[in-house]
Amino acid sequence: MISLPQKPKIAEKNGNLAIFEIEGLYPGYGITVGNAIRRTLLSSLQGAAIVSIKTRGVNHEFSGIPHVLEDMVDVTLNLKQIRFKSFSDDFPQKATLKIKGEKNVKAGDIEVPSSLEISNPNQHIATITDKKGEIDMELWIERGVGYEPVEQRKKERLEIGVIPLDAIFSPIRKANFRVENMRVGERTDFNRVFIEIETDGTISPESAFLKAAELLVDHFKIVGDFEGREQKISSEKKEEKGEENDVTKIKIEDTKFSKRTVNALLAGGIKTIGGLTHKTEKDLSKFDGFGDKALKEVKRFLKKKNLSLKE
Repeated sequence: MISLPQKPKIAEKNGNLAIFEIEGLYPGYGITVGNAIRRTLLSSLQGAAIVSIKTRGVNHEFSGIPHVLEDMVDVTLNLKQIRFKSFSDDFPQKATLKIKGEKNVKAGDIEVPSSLEISNPNQHIATITDKKGEIDMELWIERGVGYEPVEQRKKERLEIGVIPLDAIFSPIRKANFRVENMRVGERTDFNRVFIEIETDGTISPESAFLKAAELLVDHFKIVGDFEGREQKISSEKKEEKGEENDVTKIKIEDTKFSKRTVNALLAGGIKTIGGLTHKTEKDLSKFDGFGDKALKEVKRFLKKKNLSLKE
């Protein structure tokens, strides 16, 4: 049987970066486990991101904003980098950004609902270069997994002036793994895997690792519950039950009883195991040549077959 690994442990931790270590993996399982967790981390964890914006005075993403250094392309790229921590399942959520006068506008200037929190408030958005400058913007935040381009999103009619954005939902900034050999007993080809996880601060590396593992376990539970599995198990149980029933038909001379015990039973008229189970200890003690040693031998055999003498 293939041995199981040791429980994961944190080998290194620094803020939103952590390295997890799993030892004792059977040869070849380091790549299997490491790659599965990495792919799940990058593609399947939920997060919240801005999916569309509407800016007063701006009709499309290639426009400029008066008295703002960046054009809308640069502004939208900056908005995509804002990370949200969610405390509710109620989406979409609406946020606003209203700034007047010279200012270096950051994510922290956005007014968000109480169910959201910006985890990187210092993220730069735009630079207003004149006192007359103004940014008046509405932002819609949605929840999702991985990366979702505008083209992939469901087609829906948007208000005039609303600009849809590619959404970076994934809370994972980096996910890598490496495998090295280790000694287990006399073998030196067992695997030790290191999994490096860096998040955006909306989730801890520990939580990300746990969620990825849970997702994989949930998938394999379904894979293992394939059609026909219950019928197969039921059939195997019936076969086992049938085998147990067949034990009673075994002839005494076909058992591994000692020759003396076999002769004593046959002389007493016992020809099968089924006939033996209908006898009590007192009945057997009356047979010539059947002593305590023979009784222990018989009881040991019957116990292995989940059978016993008559009470």
